[in-house]
Amino acid sequence: MRILVTNDDGIHAPGLKTCEKIARALSDDVWIVAPETDQSGSSHSLTINDPLRLREVSERHFAVKGTPTDCVIMAVKHIMPEPPDLVLSGVNRGHNVAEDVTYSGTIAGAFEGSTLGIRSIALSQASMGGETRRIPWETAERHGPAVVRRLLEIGLDTTVILNVNFPAREPDDVTGFQVTTQGRRDQAMLGVDARVDGRGNPYYWLAFERRKLSPGQGTDLRAVEEGAISVTPLSLNLTDSPAHSILLDRMSRTEAG
Repeated sequence: MRILVTNDDGIHAPGLKTCEKIARALSDDVWIVAPETDQSGSSHSLTINDPLRLREVSERHFAVKGTPTDCVIMAVKHIMPEPPDLVLSGVNRGHNVAEDVTYSGTIAGAFEGSTLGIRSIALSQASMGGETRRIPWETAERHGPAVVRRLLEIGLDTTVILNVNFPAREPDDVTGFQVTTQGRRDQAMLGVDARVDGRGNPYYWLAFERRKLSPGQGTDLRAVEEGAISVTPLSLNLTDSPAHSILLDRMSRTEAG
């Protein structure tokens, strides 16, 4: 099995090394193509107004001056001699749950793999609380290979990407494995932190307030909070089926009248 590993945190990110270890537990044919710099929050964006710069870091390790989407396209269409059988995107620094999926470059890397007809999985590791916000990479490293193997055995269509989130727990404290739906945060928690730099100029950070949530049962938010590995199936087809049915019914009535 040929595996392509990418991410959005950049070629030097510790999570990329963790993802490579997961990939090498599954195959000897592993290729790394990741952004030259941190591309967190880049979503499914393409670089179309600037040239892409490619740097070979070492054998089968490449850095692209672009987004995760650019990296997957470059890997599949230019770098690799044959397309991969699997794209692993991550392991992201911090979880990608709820609305994160629409912003995440990690998930976008997997979406691009799916777009190209390749089975794709996004992997993210939640951070532990406290001032240091420690990332327990060993949790993803320990559980990742078994989770990926199990998901591949199911044999879902390549149009489905799997969003895997490891909880902020030590490896032995993980409570299990849950198939989840995409949750939703309270957007009242989103705020703008206004500050002033040393020259007296204002600047701003976007951030979520840290407080206890009550996420819905069966959601990715709840699973990670309970210490479980969350797996959420996602699709590029964003059509809202219930609304589609309502519109068809109402519009047909209007035309008939």
